[in-house]
Amino acid sequence: MDPYEQASEIYLLTTAYEFPWDVTRALELALYRTYAVPSIGRLLAATAELTDRTQKRYDDTSLLLDAVIEHGFDSREARTAIRRINQMHRSYDISDDDMRYVLCTFVVVPKRWIDAYGWRRLSRHETVASAVHYRTLGRHLGIKDVPQTYEEFEDCLDSYEAAHFGWDADARRVADATLDLMASWYPRPLAPLLRASTRALLDDPLLRAFRYTPPGPLARALVRRAVRARGRAVRLLPPRRAPHHGRQNWEIKSYPDGYRLDELGTRPVPGLRGCPVRHPD
Repeated sequence: MDPYEQASEIYLLTTAYEFPWDVTRALELALYRTYAVPSIGRLLAATAELTDRTQKRYDDTSLLLDAVIEHGFDSREARTAIRRINQMHRSYDISDDDMRYVLCTFVVVPKRWIDAYGWRRLSRHETVASAVHYRTLGRHLGIKDVPQTYEEFEDCLDSYEAAHFGWDADARRVADATLDLMASWYPRPLAPLLRASTRALLDDPLLRAFRYTPPGPLARALVRRAVRARGRAVRLLPPRRAPHHGRQNWEIKSYPDGYRLDELGTRPVPGLRGCPVRHPD
């Protein structure tokens, strides 16, 4: 398969057959990286979507992005999902730089996670296809100066984080709410352990940005070794014969009776709660 001409097909194989669990976990951790940029974290706190309606925001984001991956850019489902994402983003004063950075997290964080914890490393074909897929998504979202190669995505992410990661009280509230959400998926007595385990997977720049107490070396080593052990165990399993799409993740809980893509997400009203930006029209 050609990683340029068939990028989205390759990316579908990567996410739905080869690494569905790993990609989901990586994109969850990518959320924290976006919060650590104060301009992004403050905006998310102001909308209250990730503090008051955390589960729904998590679900809607996953389902909209998954529709593009599952059905391809030329499908009716993908066009509907992209239209909804654009409608929401246009309601807020989001810089191209922040939009570009968030797009970079979708490319770089999953590769780094899979290379560290997956049952194998990503191939060059898969890496190129991921970059091309999100380059195409960036074009559909109207983001300017989208990186062209994986290396450019990686350089953009690293330089933006070095320049912009920092403390913000509102961003910390969003990070705390996301920690609470992920802990809520499991029995309540496990919540402290799960919060600690998630923090053990965050790197030092993230911990400093949120002013989280760094986990001890032993705790960090145990958590990371456990995740690596899971990857080695998966290596022994037979190949996946049926796709596992993001919409099938058990962590998505807001729509037990189904959903319509055109009804997902927010519909902010200018000047009211849900959209902190007043627009002239």
